[in-house]
Amino acid sequence: MKSEKVIGKYVLEICSSSPTSAIAAQEGGACRIEFCQNLESGGLTPTHAQIELARKNLAIGIFVLIRPRSGNFIYSNLEIEEMIHDIQFCKEMGCDGVVIGALDENGKVNHPQMRELIAAAGAMPVVFHRAFDLCSNPFEALEAIIDLGCTRILTSGLAQTAWEGRDLIRQLIEKAAGRIEIMPGSGVDEKNIQEILDYTRATSIHSSAKEVHVSTAKHKNFAIQGMDEPQTFTSVNRVKSLVRILEEKSAH
Repeated sequence: MKSEKVIGKYVLEICSSSPTSAIAAQEGGACRIEFCQNLESGGLTPTHAQIELARKNLAIGIFVLIRPRSGNFIYSNLEIEEMIHDIQFCKEMGCDGVVIGALDENGKVNHPQMRELIAAAGAMPVVFHRAFDLCSNPFEALEAIIDLGCTRILTSGLAQTAWEGRDLIRQLIEKAAGRIEIMPGSGVDEKNIQEILDYTRATSIHSSAKEVHVSTAKHKNFAIQGMDEPQTFTSVNRVKSLVRILEEKSAH
């Protein structure tokens, strides 16, 4: 993996849901992206074409979300096989890492499934995503994820937003003691990024920095719903704003 871009002492990860958005994140100054599609469902695995185009057009790090469907993180054997195929494709495309997570019905980390997925990743770094926020015991899950060899956990602190979960995020960072990166995410924006970093003492942070684009279609068929809805894209200007805040924070 290439050396990672930093902003002072901070890493800004942008969640982008298309090649267009990924390019916008890079243009705005992001350090890396979490690449997915369908943010409306919490993010799903992008298509192979999207992954290939993103890798072709980006010089910054790309960590691809491997999530075959919306809903919970309790997966069948066939779904695990699907995820393994997607992980192998990411490896072939030269992606910098994958973002995965599997739980059992009791909210514990599913060790056997995670080991299968991690084995498929080979030397690629593996991030445990916000499935963590549905676990039954965060400190037990933390130790399990460290034991599996994951390099990072994306979490909102088991709350709706990272700001609401800031107390647990801070505790997780203290408990991790440098053994794994804990990255706050969910609801992070220009208004709270500095406060979240100050309170939690995190050094990396995750934001979608998105903006909504309404349909440009001039012809409308109002008898049909759901095929001309607004879309979300990464905003270059919002990423730039986050970068400026981190630059100013690092300078003091």
